[in-house]
Amino acid sequence: MARLPNKAFQQTVALLKDKDAKKEIYPGTKQRKIVWPAYTPTQIQALKETLVFIRDSVDACSMRSTKSKVGRPLTNPKSLAKAVLFCEFIGTSEREAEGWLELIGPFLGIYEDLDDWVIGRAYERPEVAYILQQVFMNNKESDGLLSGDGTGLERSRKQNYASNKKQGTYMTSIVDSREIVQTFDISGVQECQIMHELVKQVTGGSIRLDAGFNDRALVELIDKLGMACYVYPKISNNLNGKIAWKSMYLNFFFDIYSWLKEYHQRSHCESFHSAFKRVYGIMTKVKYASRLSQVSARIILHNRRRLAYFSRIEKSS
Repeated sequence: MARLPNKAFQQTVALLKDKDAKKEIYPGTKQRKIVWPAYTPTQIQALKETLVFIRDSVDACSMRSTKSKVGRPLTNPKSLAKAVLFCEFIGTSEREAEGWLELIGPFLGIYEDLDDWVIGRAYERPEVAYILQQVFMNNKESDGLLSGDGTGLERSRKQNYASNKKQGTYMTSIVDSREIVQTFDISGVQECQIMHELVKQVTGGSIRLDAGFNDRALVELIDKLGMACYVYPKISNNLNGKIAWKSMYLNFFFDIYSWLKEYHQRSHCESFHSAFKRVYGIMTKVKYASRLSQVSARIILHNRRRLAYFSRIEKSS
């Protein structure tokens, strides 16, 4: 039985760290061009289309039955979910949102008077989280070219520094090459561990992960789910192991240019994280339930914006 080229493989991985070797090994990458005939109307129509989306997507959801309590009647959870999405869309506080909703509420299908306290409490309502989950699941598409990564979602500018990032909310997500989010988690479970669960929630042809997800059991799981796997290697790795692990890194060893070209599509996941934090800013909620609703609403709005843009590209082509 022929020996596996473990030593040569590890030397190849080591070359990826060398600055001079990088210029020879790494393939050139092309930045995706902005299609201005699609991008411009997407920006112009953003307000109108988003308001219509919030109204129609929430109205299409089902609601959990809630037992009535003695005292003040419960506010319609759909109205609260619309208010949460509206707050995150315009990036305003609950106090300012109360005034906005007096004007825009009827267009959204909100006919109750929602004060700032009710809007703020809506973020932690389980009925609202249930509706937001439905909106997320009902309004996403995938091109099958998946990538995963984790990032810190800061609650203050101080936490933007690398040493403090994990003191805030930590999000692990999977996106496709159009930066449309397929699934995410903010539970705080270590990113490689939670990725074992997240990959079960997506379908696609391939997935790309950095060295933080360099785990033999994860690679085997991804292979069983029918996806090609590209996990960035570590110098300490060898080729010994099960078929999925061995095949992935033999492909890397024998055709490094093609392998890296596929792997580096993972940059779309980093682009999503950067744009997500740049557009929506720091987290403002403290309780876990409220943070989950806030992140869910922001991801829903992000996906809507990306889908609108790519829909216009298809129509213009």
